[in-house]
Amino acid sequence: MVAIAIDGPAGAGKSTLARRLAKHKGFIYVDTGALYRAIGLKLIRKGITCEDTAGVEGVLASTELDIRFENGEQVVVLDNENVNAFIRTPEVSMMASACSALPPVRAFLLDMQRLLAKKNSVVMDGRDIGTVVLPDAQVKIFLTASSLARAKRRFNELVEKGQEVVLEDVLADIEKRDYNDSHRAIAPLKQADDAALVDTTELDLDESFELLLKTVDDIMKGGN
Repeated sequence: MVAIAIDGPAGAGKSTLARRLAKHKGFIYVDTGALYRAIGLKLIRKGITCEDTAGVEGVLASTELDIRFENGEQVVVLDNENVNAFIRTPEVSMMASACSALPPVRAFLLDMQRLLAKKNSVVMDGRDIGTVVLPDAQVKIFLTASSLARAKRRFNELVEKGQEVVLEDVLADIEKRDYNDSHRAIAPLKQADDAALVDTTELDLDESFELLLKTVDDIMKGGN
């Protein structure tokens, strides 16, 4: 089995590019951020804050979480509900970022992620895939772009979905998530020592994919 680990900050295009890469390679795509978002969604629905450790552990104890692949797409199933349509809001994003720093949440999801990579060739994206989840992945990528470029991309995505958002607010959320993700005590966002840097600040989607694909192919062929 081959594992391609893609890490990077919020809004870097990890999900879009990783999904496309997986399809190109014939691998399974695993969006680990979606799993944390599902936990964040349930905490919001239950009115539990991340500071309430006992409450979080209680929620996890009663949670059934699974991912299924339908027509090549990942479907997140939370307590027998397809929650794909509910886990991409700014509110859920912030809750996911906060709860992802909690040891009980990380332990709850770690085994699920590793088992998927053991059974399948995967493209897995997140914040700590190359550093913690799959430290022995054959290919490690750190995908990034400037905070403003990422905010503009996320803003356009939300507008296309009919949400009323302000670019400055999206940028503030991105920068706050960057800080939280990179400063958390457990498994902070950082580039693995052996990960290749892919910066897409000045690139469109197709150009970003071509750069990512070339980088991955070079690594798999033993190049730089």
